This record gives sequence, structure tokens and C-alpha cells, in this order.
Amino acid sequence: MTAAKGLKRLAIAVAALVAAAFATLICLSFLIPTDAVRDAVKKDIQAVTGLNPTLRGAVSVSLFPHPSVIFHNVVLGDGADATPPLQAAELAARLRYFPLLAGRIEIADVTLLQPNVNLTLTPDGRSNWSKLVASFAQAVQPSANRGGSFSEIVVHDGTVTVRDAEKRIDERLGNLEIQLAWPAISRSFAANGHFVWNNQPVNVSLTLSDFLAALTGQHSGVKFRLASAPLNVTFDGAASDQPTLKLEGTLGIDSPSLREALQWTGKHKVPFGGFGRFALRAQSDMDANAVSLTNVNVELDGNRAEGVLTLATDGHQAVQGTLASDSLDFTPYVSGVRVMAANTRTWDRLPIALDGLAAFDLDLRLSANSIKVANAQLGRTAIALNMRGGRLNVTIGESQSFGGLAQGSFSLGSANGGVAVGSHVQFVDVDLASCLGQIFGLHKLEGRGTLALDVEGAGSSVWALTHTLNGTASVDAHDGALTGINVEQLLRRLEKRPLSGNGDFRSGRTPFDRLVLNVKIEQGMVSIVDLHIDGPSVRLKVAGQASVPSRDLDLRGKATLVSTDTANAFELPFAVEGPWDDPLVLPDASSLIRHSDAAAPLLEAVKRHSADDAVRSVIDQLFAAPPPAAAPAGGP
Repeated sequence: MTAAKGLKRLAIAVAALVAAAFATLICLSFLIPTDAVRDAVKKDIQAVTGLNPTLRGAVSVSLFPHPSVIFHNVVLGDGADATPPLQAAELAARLRYFPLLAGRIEIADVTLLQPNVNLTLTPDGRSNWSKLVASFAQAVQPSANRGGSFSEIVVHDGTVTVRDAEKRIDERLGNLEIQLAWPAISRSFAANGHFVWNNQPVNVSLTLSDFLAALTGQHSGVKFRLASAPLNVTFDGAASDQPTLKLEGTLGIDSPSLREALQWTGKHKVPFGGFGRFALRAQSDMDANAVSLTNVNVELDGNRAEGVLTLATDGHQAVQGTLASDSLDFTPYVSGVRVMAANTRTWDRLPIALDGLAAFDLDLRLSANSIKVANAQLGRTAIALNMRGGRLNVTIGESQSFGGLAQGSFSLGSANGGVAVGSHVQFVDVDLASCLGQIFGLHKLEGRGTLALDVEGAGSSVWALTHTLNGTASVDAHDGALTGINVEQLLRRLEKRPLSGNGDFRSGRTPFDRLVLNVKIEQGMVSIVDLHIDGPSVRLKVAGQASVPSRDLDLRGKATLVSTDTANAFELPFAVEGPWDDPLVLPDASSLIRHSDAAAPLLEAVKRHSADDAVRSVIDQLFAAPPPAAAPAGGP
């Protein structure tokens, strides 16, 4: 009973205390003048932040459910500013309860409702916030006479606008929800919250190990994290602003799609394919004009490389660096290049766009033990990528490929509403079957040799580009063979029976000791300057033209059986006509007739102008039944 009575008395005392507190608050709401509250809160804000807010609107005081003062239409900055650094619809100061009972106004925390933060950067690196930050730094310095009570500011439904006329930056962050805290017992500062940028929610956090040092530009530890669906960024290091802004530390960036991340920023677009999964880890050294990255580990579309990078940020953006990799696969970046029209054998006529190449400069050197480009597999290769003014140049310093060496350059850029391309490459002493097969899809030539291609063109589509191609190409091969045709077998068959038909000759091989091809390309027409093939049993010589736009051939040549009797060597003129994919090889009919014994009476009769009996004799010989095979020796 005694214990129960004690608890009952305690409850009564607590209830009486609470009632007295509420009664006191009610009395205070009538006794404390609004002007006095406004002045006290404003003084506390100025003591804590060093800032002198301009209170343009009404003031309301509320003691329930917790003591607070709300200022409407609050401005920070020079009253003459057309666009002040900060303007908030409301500034709500929540008051501490017990000091208020004692008649003192102390702020627990401050909330800014719908603030508009305007950050304007000048060419000298300063901003319209420079004076306000200096005042803030002065206010938070340790001092025995330091007043003020709160160390937390909450921003609700804010907007941040960043403008830099020199760098053409005009960005807006909306729906800002963030909490700023600098505990009185600690030197640190923390900011946590989120906002919306380019229609994407972004979570952000910032920690400064020495808040005062950071405000005054001295060395301070920094941890920063930005997380969004398109892109994540982390930084852990240190920062200073003496004499200029500088950050040093570990930088991490990753994105499920670098293409989408670049488009999200609204700054860059990249043409063709690739630019998917991206990750970067590096030691960074950043200042106002550049970002230097060392110990770089970068991954893009499954390609991994290590090295150093430098990103210039003063005006026009540029990337420089050197990266090394065990293997690289460039297939994703050329997979978006559409050469042939869908379901046809004609060149694609859709417009080619090179969006994004002019947005930044590039000077990058790559080396890899192996490089894959579509169906082509290169060996140890060193490449330089250079981009200026929207034109990309790829230079192959040296590539150990196809059993030989490859070197040269390739260029791609915008021109007259379309694209301009150029290829100046040479493959020295390579396996031609692998080289031509993997790069050009040609599988008709074996052997070793040297291949050179110097060609340029421009157009709004692949089809238009083929009409403007100009340049030269050459092949010098040895100890090889033409595959898919046996010229010797065909010639020997026609030598014996010229009018018997050529049969199926699209199989087998035609060996050669030397093959030389030199062509000239003018406005998409390929003219053969020299094409001859010398083999142990066959010699070929070809002339004519090929059209790149229409993809057809019009060639004339002569095939000769190699014989010790050069005076009577069998020669056969021929023609190659039709589409590249399936041309017709047509032996010269008049030559076959002249070589035919069966056609001799016809030719003789033609000379005598009486061909009836001769024609009948020729027909009888052509369609005569073959003689029976001789019986084997010792047969019945």
C-alpha cells in the first residue's frame, strides 16, 4: 500500500508539472511580444551562421505541439540583388522547451521551406556565395564569447540553380530534401538528403572532418557519395582551397549504362553501339581545371584496362591518357554500324549520325595483347585514338596480326550533313586467308602477301558514301591458291573437247606462285590497273571494272595453260560478269569454236560459203554416242 501511494503521489506530481508547463507556455504565448521573439530568433541565427537574414514577410509564433517561430519570405544576401543567393518561402525555427520556460529564446533547429538557392560562378572561380561563406566561417570559429544554440538546418522542397556563363553551365536541382548538421561537440559537418535532377532522383551525402578548415579553404577530410539509377559516384579523400581548389583521394564511378548516364547529364551523346556497363576506380588529383587519375582500373562493356587518365574541365572538355589491357573487344562499338540494308544485298540508305563526337576532345593510347573487332582477331597491338573537332582518328602503330604486321590509320568524322571516312592501312606478310576472311569476308584467296588500302569517301548514308570513294588498293601474294575453282582442270577439259561444255568447275584450287593486283578507285568505280596470276600450270591476266555502289563486276581476262610448247599453248579468253556474291564466269565462245576439231568443217565451209553439209557433220560429231570402253585384258 505504501508503494502504491508513493507511485500515485509521483504521478500526481508529474501531471501537475506538465500542467504547469503547459500553463506557462500558454501564458508565455500572451506575454512574449512577437517582435521580441522575431529579434531573438534572428539574433540567434546570426550568432550561429554569421548571416543576417532579411525578413520580408509576416511572423507567426506557435507553442503547440512544440514551440516554434515561422518567418515568411526570408532572403539572404544583398537587398539590391535581383536574384539573391537564397530566398525561402518560410523559415521555421523550432525553440528549445526548457530555456523557453526560463524566458530565454534558444533555437533547436531551423527548417527552410521551399528555398531557392542560386549559385552563380564568375570567371575568377568565385561565386555570389563567397561573402556568405566567409561570414559563416567566422561565426563557427571556436570562441569563449560565441553565442547561438542550434547546429542543424533542414531544407524541405528546395531548388538549387547553378550558373556559369563562361562554361555554359545552367543546371537546376529540384525537390531538394536535405539535412545539414555540424555538432557543437565535434569539428565535423554532415549533409544527407536527396533531390531530382533531369527527372531522376539522386541521393547525396557529404561529410567534412574539419568543417571550419573546409570553410576557410584549409585542408579537410572529405567523403562524398552520389547515388542514382544512371550513375553512382564516391570520393574519399581531402580538399583544400589554398591557393586554388584541390581534391585528392580515391574516386569511384560506376554505371549500368554509360550511354544512358551521358545522356542523363544532357551533355554528351555517343553514336553507334556499346558504352554499356562502366566502372572506374582511381587515385584522383582534382583542381579547378583538370582531374588527374592514377592507378586507374576501368571497365567498359567487359573490357578492363589499367593506366593513367587526365580530364580537362576548363571550357571544352578533353580526355587524355594511356591504358593497357590483356584483351579488348571493340565489337560492341561497331555493332551499331549498319552497312547493308535489311533483307537485301544493297547498301544501307538510312542517314548516318555522329552525335556527340564534337562534345569533347580525346587523346588516348591503348595497348593490348589481343584485340577483337567483329570477326577480326588482332594480336599484340598499340593504338592511338585522337579526336578533334568531331573527327576521330585511329592510328595503329603496330599490330602483330594474321601472322604478320598491320599498321596504318582510320578516320571518321562529320562532313556536309553526313560522314567522311578514310582508311590508310597496310598488312605486311600476312596470312591472306585469315586477313581477307576476317576483315572483308572474302574466302577465295590463300597464301601470304602484303595488302594495302588507301581510300576516302563522304556521304549522308553508306549508299551515298559508296558513290564518292576514291583511292587505291593492292595485293602482292605468293605461294598461295585461288579457292573454289580449278582453272587447270577446266582448261585441260576444254583443250580436249572445247564444245563439250565447261561442267562444274566451282570447286577445287588453283595454286599460284605469284599474284599481283593493283586497282584505282574513282567515284566508286574500281578499275583494274594490273591483275596477273602466275602459277606452276596456269597463268591468268585480268582487266576491267567493278562498281562499288551497284556491287557488280565487268571483267575480261585470259587463262593460259603453262606448256613447254609456248607456240601452241592453250589460251582461253573469258569474262566475269554479274553481282559480287554470285558472278558468272563465261568462256569466250568464238575461241572455243576455233579450238574445236568438230567445228573445223563448219569454219571451212563458212569460208567456202556452203555450210549445209558442214553444219550437219558438226552436229553429228557433237551428239555422237561415245565409243564403247575397251574390254579388260583376259576378259571373255
